[in-house]
Amino acid sequence: MRFRICDFGFTLGLRFKTLKKPLELLAPAKDAEAGKTAINFGADAVYIGAPKFSARAAAGNSAEDIGQLISYAHRYHARVYAAFNTILSDHELEEARRMLGDLISAGIDAIIIQDMGILQMGLPPVEWHASTQTHNATPEKVRFLEQSGFRRIILARELSLEEIRGIRKATSIDLEFFVHGALCVSMSGQCYISLASGGRSGNRGVCAQPCRKRYELKDSAGNQVTAPKHLLSLKDLDLSGHLPELAEAGISSFKIEGRLKDLNYVKNITAYYRKKLDAFLSGNPGYRKSSSGYTLFDFEPDPARTFSRGGATYFLEGRKKGITAFDTPKSTGEVIGKVLLSTGNKLEVESSVLLSNNDGLSWFTNDGELQGVKVNEADGTRLSLASPVKIKPGSLLYRNHDHRFGEMLKKSRSSRKIRIKLTFSETEEGYQLYGSDEDGIEHSMLFRREKQVAGQPEKAEALIREQLSKPGDSGFDITEVSICWAQAGFMPVSVMNGMRRDFLEAFMGKRVALSPPPQPGKRVEDLSFTGESITYLGNVSNHLAAEFYRSCGVREIEPSLEQSKDFSGKRLMTMKHCLRYEMGYCPREQGSKTFPWKEPLYLYDGEKKFRLEFDCSACKMNLYQA
Repeated sequence: MRFRICDFGFTLGLRFKTLKKPLELLAPAKDAEAGKTAINFGADAVYIGAPKFSARAAAGNSAEDIGQLISYAHRYHARVYAAFNTILSDHELEEARRMLGDLISAGIDAIIIQDMGILQMGLPPVEWHASTQTHNATPEKVRFLEQSGFRRIILARELSLEEIRGIRKATSIDLEFFVHGALCVSMSGQCYISLASGGRSGNRGVCAQPCRKRYELKDSAGNQVTAPKHLLSLKDLDLSGHLPELAEAGISSFKIEGRLKDLNYVKNITAYYRKKLDAFLSGNPGYRKSSSGYTLFDFEPDPARTFSRGGATYFLEGRKKGITAFDTPKSTGEVIGKVLLSTGNKLEVESSVLLSNNDGLSWFTNDGELQGVKVNEADGTRLSLASPVKIKPGSLLYRNHDHRFGEMLKKSRSSRKIRIKLTFSETEEGYQLYGSDEDGIEHSMLFRREKQVAGQPEKAEALIREQLSKPGDSGFDITEVSICWAQAGFMPVSVMNGMRRDFLEAFMGKRVALSPPPQPGKRVEDLSFTGESITYLGNVSNHLAAEFYRSCGVREIEPSLEQSKDFSGKRLMTMKHCLRYEMGYCPREQGSKTFPWKEPLYLYDGEKKFRLEFDCSACKMNLYQA
């Protein structure tokens, strides 16, 4: 007897799914393990450093490791992007070509690049994403990159919602935007202070982060404007409360910064944004997640309980105060209360937070220095510390290491599952397993086996249903099991388990094979750049990049600063962050104070001196080597 299987539930769902706009949660991966973790904790895609030439040189990965990550991600139709976003020198082009070829052969879903010379390499078709390092801040620039063959643009982090909407109206390309993590104070790709200070270029992936240093601000007469503080240091980006507005503005990929962060950070922040995005999707039927499956969390994510400098929305809602981290560039963590009494290694605090042994505490001294200490023993709000400290009563106390939460994250086994329905049926040759998953993918497998009539039919059917309902670590959630036979048969548990394992393994292999392929863009003919000349800000550092721009009508090309090393008169940083505004002296703000110092102003770090220029017409602050 044969059975015809008819199951339209998931297949019909797939048809409706294709009509919805996909939204992607994009998480960072330091290595393949972190990438798999991010996918398990809800990421629709991950980005990982290529073996070399990524903007985080310390986070490189072999093509083989990336290939393993791709295979895992494709189980859930999640995607993997390789960051290959530094500029290249001529002598590196052949090595870069080989590496890119290896990544394409490994099945990479897309490659993030900054150097336009890569487009001239004649590589096999692949999906290119334009790094935020290409300074994607205007409709004209984004349209040019779209016409150059890119499939996605990673927008500049300093854009407002209004500016994002303007880019969306002028283009049709996929738009990605950072929603969480560390912020570069300079416009991306336009920062040369690290290169000028010590020869370490951000455009080459080795930024020394001089923007996080302590600076003293003086005027041209040598008068002190501010005491030494971290005047270029910003809080971390946190747009978790603005995902609906970003989706409405045209963002389809929500990116988390942090390829150098640890696994606990990846787990916590990915889970946090997964829950936020799912809450939006549940109430907005016109959107869907871009990958498959769902994640079961065994903890409540909280960004303040892993690395955090405090959060800000940057310029998403326009210029606001409160985006800076002048006091420290380090992670302060969450405020837990106030100090009541400090005596030696004993501390009594006013706090409603549950403190535990091995927590890390921090506070600011009278001189503004961030200090820290470990808790040896916590007895409610009475703490024994690892070393004696002296903290002024009334001082705010922070927890920058939550030991209990960190251990919970380490042990977390949050899992990701794909819903699947199974039907076990009798055939002339033996038995058949058929499955249909949430994406409408179907698979069947015939098991030839001599039939044995069950002496206890109801018990036999219950046993088969029970064994088929156990997904193990297959990645599936078996939501329904149907049994279709003319006469109940007996089968040993070991045989049933083997059938289920073989079937689910084959089904997952089919899912990987059917993962949506990359979508290479197409370069338009007679492409024209937005101007006839390119300054050092274009970061052209090899002959292929120059060849690309000349083919787009550019006549004059100034070499990159990485090539020329000529910093004289060159703008090293362009920032929307403005010290005059932060101090209350913005001439464009109603009610601002009269500026009492003689310009130009200078930043001193004890060794080097930088001149500031306030371009109030453009609402920007520029920095030059003095």
